[in-house]
Amino acid sequence: MIGFEQFLEIDIRVGKIISVEKFPEARNPAYILRIDFGEDLGVKKSSAQITENYSLEELKGKLIMAVVNFPIKQIGPIRSEVLVLGVADSDGNIVLVSPERNVQLGVRLH
Repeated sequence: MIGFEQFLEIDIRVGKIISVEKFPEARNPAYILRIDFGEDLGVKKSSAQITENYSLEELKGKLIMAVVNFPIKQIGPIRSEVLVLGVADSDGNIVLVSPERNVQLGVRLH
C-alpha cells in the first residue's frame, strides 16, 4: 500500500494526440505518438504498443491520459517523454485511458 501523498507525486495529465506514425524499429509493434499537453507542458513524444486496437487514423485527435513526470526513456531511436496509460482488453491488447468528455489539455488527474 502507498499513502495518498505518494500517489500525488505521480503527475497524470490529459493530452491530445496530434500525430501518429508507425515505429518499425520497435521490438514489438508500436506507434510513435506526439501528444499536446497544453501551454504549460507543450508537446511530448511517446512510444505506445497499441497497434492491435487502434489505427493511425483513429488516434489523431484522441484525448488520452499520461504520466508526465517519469524520467525520459530511450526506446530504440526515440526518447519517450511520457507514459501513455491504458488497460488490457480480454486478449491482452491495450485500450487507452481517456476522459469521457472534452476537458482542457494539460489538466491533472485528481
